[in-house]
Amino acid sequence: MCGIAGIYLKDGENAPDIVSLALFSEQHRGQESCGVSYVKDGRIFLHKGMGLVKEVLHPELLKDFRSNVAIGHVRYPTQGGATLENSQPHLIETLKGPIYSVSSNGDLINYHTLRNEMEKLGVHLSTKNDGELIGKFLVHRIEEAKKDVIRAISEIFTIFQGAYSTVFLTPKMLIGFRDPFGFRPMFFGKIKNGYAITSETCAMDILRAKEVREIKPAEIVIVDKDGVEFINTDVKNLRKGRGHFAHCIFEMIYFARPDSFIFGEYVYKFRKRIGRILASYDDFKPDCVVPVPDSSNFIAQGYAEGSNTPFEMGLIRNHYVGRTFIKPVQSFRDESVKQKFNPLKDFFMGKNVVLVDDSIVRGTTLRKIVRMIRGAGAKEIHIRIGSPPVKFPCYFGIDTPTFEELIANRMEIGDIEKYIEADSLKYFRIEDFKKLVGNIGDFCKACFDGKYPVGNPLDSGIEKLKEIKHSV
Repeated sequence: MCGIAGIYLKDGENAPDIVSLALFSEQHRGQESCGVSYVKDGRIFLHKGMGLVKEVLHPELLKDFRSNVAIGHVRYPTQGGATLENSQPHLIETLKGPIYSVSSNGDLINYHTLRNEMEKLGVHLSTKNDGELIGKFLVHRIEEAKKDVIRAISEIFTIFQGAYSTVFLTPKMLIGFRDPFGFRPMFFGKIKNGYAITSETCAMDILRAKEVREIKPAEIVIVDKDGVEFINTDVKNLRKGRGHFAHCIFEMIYFARPDSFIFGEYVYKFRKRIGRILASYDDFKPDCVVPVPDSSNFIAQGYAEGSNTPFEMGLIRNHYVGRTFIKPVQSFRDESVKQKFNPLKDFFMGKNVVLVDDSIVRGTTLRKIVRMIRGAGAKEIHIRIGSPPVKFPCYFGIDTPTFEELIANRMEIGDIEKYIEADSLKYFRIEDFKKLVGNIGDFCKACFDGKYPVGNPLDSGIEKLKEIKHSV
């Protein structure tokens, strides 16, 4: 999972500053690295580093980055390790110099086949990141095959399989495009003196954007000195007979900020509805409902409202510790849990508690939290989870790459209950998603049901080699 941003100003030269502000609003989407690239004197310059936005893109640095157009990225590593070279944006050099840059959010399931084909064409890839592959494919098609940028992006829609919400920068244009299934959110809006592209509407809010709208799946947005052009493609044909989108349901449950509006829903309202449905599963009344902050706050609030039970913030979160799920190494996650949460002194003593979390992926975090609350004196701890069991890896931008990491793939619910040392454990039922969304067919739930919307990523033969060779 990552966050992207792009800014084009009709006048003014503070686009990199505005990009950094948008990225700060999307910091929850990636905390490993960040960066910004911008146009100056017909060339593109890049600055990126490991760390948070305010650390890497600090004001003293940004004051020297003067440009009317820029793109940026915050990274949560999926394709490629947690290294500086895999961080984004990527700068793409040609014989004319560095005149292209790209930032992308998502994952490609046919990455390795595409990479091999590009290398056969003499295109060198210096990272293991799919964002670089997207950018270098576009540059190759533009520079070598003499395709215009619209035609080159249209070829990506046909050949590349997976999730990609992407911003692409040339010396004269800011371009945004989104995969035909719309896995990851992406928005366009008007700001003072220009235009913005961001992953979430929370970034648009901080930019005071107006006329904000979702960039449609398989839509291309081109912004230049002449204004804005929206180019739609035959999205149904690109989805090869599958008539639905594949919006990531986990965005609504965990990743997106609760004040964002994505996939036609206010995220906080969606999460509250999950909690109310969870409450309907129980016929007992606890002393209090406590969320594992922050992503489950609104799910717990919905449970409290649905059960007419007091909602309490019994766990205090240290907000200077990042999101433990998106830490790249398990040892970092374990250490972060110790530093991240602290129970209110004397609050849990003798209480029967419903503890609400958004999901259980590996199980290690929740087990530590249960032990912490038990040690603080809780009498009973009943775990309620705002999602079904995560049984299958995600190949579209979430770092759950192996079955072995997923506790629900190794244990039955009763065994998980014992492992996390809870008095009871209940998950949100997958069939109840129909109560939450207008058309459940528009959402990808592969992490719960194993039904991957783009072929079968577990099949190494999914890539249509002949088609790719013919097209590239």
